[in-house]
Amino acid sequence: MDKGLQAFIDKLNTLNFSDMYENDFYFTWDKTDDEIMALFTVADALRYLREQNISTKIFDSGLGISIFRDNSTRTRFSFASACNLLGLEVQDLDEKKSQIAHGETVRETANMVSFMADVIGIRDDMYIGKGHTYQKTFMDAVTQGHKDGILEQKPTLVNLQCDVDHPTQCLADMEEIIHYFGGVENLKGKKLAMTWAYSPSYGKPLSVPQGVIGLMTRFGMDVVLAHPEGYDVFPECEEVARKNAEKTGGSFTKTNSMAEAFKDADIVYPKSWAPFAAMEKRTDLYGKGDFDGIDALEKELLAQNAQHKDWTCSEELMATTKDGKALYLHCLPADITGVSCEAGEVDASVFDRYIEPLYKEASYKPYIIAAMIFLAKCKNPQETLKKLAEANKPRLFE
Repeated sequence: MDKGLQAFIDKLNTLNFSDMYENDFYFTWDKTDDEIMALFTVADALRYLREQNISTKIFDSGLGISIFRDNSTRTRFSFASACNLLGLEVQDLDEKKSQIAHGETVRETANMVSFMADVIGIRDDMYIGKGHTYQKTFMDAVTQGHKDGILEQKPTLVNLQCDVDHPTQCLADMEEIIHYFGGVENLKGKKLAMTWAYSPSYGKPLSVPQGVIGLMTRFGMDVVLAHPEGYDVFPECEEVARKNAEKTGGSFTKTNSMAEAFKDADIVYPKSWAPFAAMEKRTDLYGKGDFDGIDALEKELLAQNAQHKDWTCSEELMATTKDGKALYLHCLPADITGVSCEAGEVDASVFDRYIEPLYKEASYKPYIIAAMIFLAKCKNPQETLKKLAEANKPRLFE
């Protein structure tokens, strides 16, 4: 057995993650510490095998169904890459080309697209109280379809972003942090600043900051959530962060000062999001079909954002971080001052300096998604990894 792969298998042997088998992935805080570590370990193992030119296909056939109810580049291609890595083909459900437009119910759609599906990836992040609910409704339908004998197997859900959490993004962010600092054991006491930043656009979801504080507080870090007054996130997510910090010996604090958050920070994550109260109002207007009201709200929020243009990741702020060299993270695409907009979340010089770690951060997402699928479909992941190594089938014949 290859020593590199054996190290991953040995790590998995120390963890209890059996409940991930035949289970869905909604939120990171639904999973135990061992289950989160198993995800990181399998993601690294799959990446290792691919780098050794060893095929990681565990499926001979099957579908991964992608449902994107909001725009996406990185997550869309990461999901397709993950499915392909494991041997699944991807079929995208375009709701405009389906019978949904003719009144087809979620229950019917869920069963009709899942006959040979092994995994369902869903992004639904724009409306408070709607995204997670849609995912649950969809998966309840396929679970019942499997019980009724309609479906030969129950597909696994991967939450590709909802109104509450963005687990694939935040786990990829965490992978970058772990590798950047040389291991989980080196993270305790590190300061992470999750801060709001100015954007000239409107209505960005809250799920990234909520996912970050809900995950990063599990590693003993000192996590600071910073935003102007009125840009609060879900109280439930803040409570998750507080409980995590208490358990791990880290801390979770809030501030209305970006400068305070950046001071001596080891990691900074400046990212715009919409106010929780405004997103609630937007959801209510959408439910009533009041599109004039939505347009008026958009103008109101853009004006509100414009009052906080000083909330930007500048060279001056970066200089106040730990040794002036904090790791800069972003889920991308960032609003870059002087490049993608007149004024935005980050100075162009800062962004350009961190291009390499930013792209590495994004590169972990396909492997995180693949690990979610792998752990949900393989009853004994250690044995499956061993069989892949022993088969030694080249991914690319040279």
